[in-house]
Amino acid sequence: IPEEYGGTPVDPKTEVRTFAMISEEISRGDCGLSDKLVQIWKTSVLLRNILPKHLKDYWFPRIVADPTFLLSHCLTEPRGASDRWLPYDVPEAMMQTRAVKKGDRWVINGRKQFISNGYDSKLYVVYATTTPGAGMTKGTSNFLVPRGTKGFTIARCNETLGGRYMNNGELVFEDCEVPEDHMLVQDTALTKAGIYFRPGKIIQSSKNLGIGVAAFENTAEYVQNYTQGGRPLIKHQAVAMRLADMATKISAVRALQNEAATAVDENAPDAEALCNMAKMFASEEIFKVCQHAVELHGGNGIMLDFGIEKLFRDASVFLHMDATVDISKFKIVKNMFPQTAGKYAGPEA
Repeated sequence: IPEEYGGTPVDPKTEVRTFAMISEEISRGDCGLSDKLVQIWKTSVLLRNILPKHLKDYWFPRIVADPTFLLSHCLTEPRGASDRWLPYDVPEAMMQTRAVKKGDRWVINGRKQFISNGYDSKLYVVYATTTPGAGMTKGTSNFLVPRGTKGFTIARCNETLGGRYMNNGELVFEDCEVPEDHMLVQDTALTKAGIYFRPGKIIQSSKNLGIGVAAFENTAEYVQNYTQGGRPLIKHQAVAMRLADMATKISAVRALQNEAATAVDENAPDAEALCNMAKMFASEEIFKVCQHAVELHGGNGIMLDFGIEKLFRDASVFLHMDATVDISKFKIVKNMFPQTAGKYAGPEA
């Protein structure tokens, strides 16, 4: 939130790196809590860039004044999610949620799912098709929808395998009316969303990294203090090699994440590819770190009261959150080779 509205001053040259560090540290305790908090930051980054001044004047002071004020960014639908961020800019891939202008209001109908903070946010940025047949980048608009708006129902809090504290929610819009000034970007909303998505990939990596660090720290303590075969576990070579593998993966994830976060902060030409690399690489490598952690704890690794199985479950969520691994790989290549791989789908294929 901008400083003039009571927000905390942040250096824009290091903002993404700063929040990555904060996110990682919180995630060492619980990645769901980290997701809850950084979702506010990511959405506020978008809002400070696209909100008209009168809405900033109204909402930003309220967000700052209320410690329970959560924000949500609502894209995913039952029919499609990360697959839509491929170059499928064709009518068939457009969102099923629709918004139609009636007089001085917009009427929204549709459904969103897997929305972080969705169950208990107070303000939602909702994407909907406004020009059917135009394609995703030319016919999708976004709207500001406050909690409690008539026709807007929070259907349920999803039960997730990991990251359970994020209160991932499912939302329903049935003739939901918002004032015309609550349309934020008309038709080209997805072309403006990079200021949300790029930092978001870094945050996915940093939350994941926090889980990996927690898994490593807990495992290192365990294998140094648990005796098996007359000696501490760490003195068994097979155990030591796994611990080395865990440490190496964590360091590699951190190095790539730092490079990607710097690129996003500096708006470098390769920022898009790098942030997707960081997100994808972290999701695969930290999952392996947590698998090692479970196995090095032996039978205790799957016991609820040890907490290691929770880290394994939390890590598994990141294979799917904010784009699947395969979709992330497609996006990396698309951004590296836009004139060839960037045209593999839709009418240009």
